[in-house]
Parts: sequence; structure tokens; C-alpha cells
Amino acid sequence: MGVFTALLDTNVLWPSLLRDFLLSLAVEGLYRPVWSEAILEELEDCEVTKLTRRGVEPAEARARAAHLIEQMRTHFDDALVIGWEGLDGTYGLPDPDDEHVLAAAVLGGAGVIVTWNTKDFPDACLPVGIRALRPPTFLYDTVSLDPRGAIRAVDEIAARSGVHGRPRTREELFDMLADRYRLHDVVACLRDAG
Repeated sequence: MGVFTALLDTNVLWPSLLRDFLLSLAVEGLYRPVWSEAILEELEDCEVTKLTRRGVEPAEARARAAHLIEQMRTHFDDALVIGWEGLDGTYGLPDPDDEHVLAAAVLGGAGVIVTWNTKDFPDACLPVGIRALRPPTFLYDTVSLDPRGAIRAVDEIAARSGVHGRPRTREELFDMLADRYRLHDVVACLRDAG
């Protein structure tokens, strides 16, 4: 049996910690992420905007955003869906700008589109076998299948992130995930398993 595939929309990749959690779960083998060149371009633009709003010089922001995209390409070298352009505009989604997301999900073999904007992907427009899920639902479903693997992912994030020269703790990350992204059920599942 193959690994479950999920397309990650730009809006779930833009927040740094949520992106780190989603991608760390993929590294642990809990699912396979896919995205399109259009999603990566949107993410790069969003990252530049976010960094410059935080006071990073524009050239540095562009360099850091480009580095992020390069890291994603390198570590997930099978995630890029190509050839979706022919399906763009064929699904009748409420927002035509979201058609590329669904087209990439179809060609990428995704069973789920992970997005905060599920209303933009109504069930009536989705091909059979594809659902649009918000991160709390997708992550709960994913984490509950392998809570130990998910805890390893959180511990890896803790080891490489820190504040004032010290690594974050698992509990700090749990609190941040719950508070920032409404992942209360996910965190409860992880705490029960830990």
C-alpha cells in the first residue's frame, strides 16, 4: 500500500510553524505532500512580504524566501506536480484562481487538498476521491494514525528551533500549535501518546 498523498495549498505553507509541522510529518512518512510551481511561486511571494513586514531588508527577504523554496524542492524532490495546466479552469470552482490547486491535486494523485479555504473547494466541484480539509482535521486524521511518528516530528522541530539560545520544548511547541492554528485535538492526541 502506498503512502497517502495530500496537496498543500499556499495558505497552509505560509505560516512557518504550521509548514514545519506539516513537512516534518511528511519526513516521518505519515503522508506524501505535493504542490505545483504556482503554489511555490505564491509561497515565495508571501514569504517575501511576511519577512519585509517584519523588518527584513527586501534583498535579504528575497534571498531567504528563495532559500526556503530551494529547500522544499531538495527535500521533497517528488512533490512537484507538473502538467496540470491543461486542467486549469475545468472544475467550476467558485474562485477561478483556485482551479490550479485542484488541477495539481488531480494530477498529483492527492486524496486531500489541505487548505484553510475549504469553502473555495465545494464537494460538488471536486472529483470523486478528493476532499478539501482544513489543517486541524487533516492533521488530526494524520497524527492519530501514528502519534509516535508525529511526536518524533515535533521533537525534531524542537531540536532545530529555539529562542534566546535554547531549544524549544515539546510542550512549548504543543502550546504554540494549539494556540496559533487551533490544533487542540491534534495536541491532545499527541499528549495522550507521549
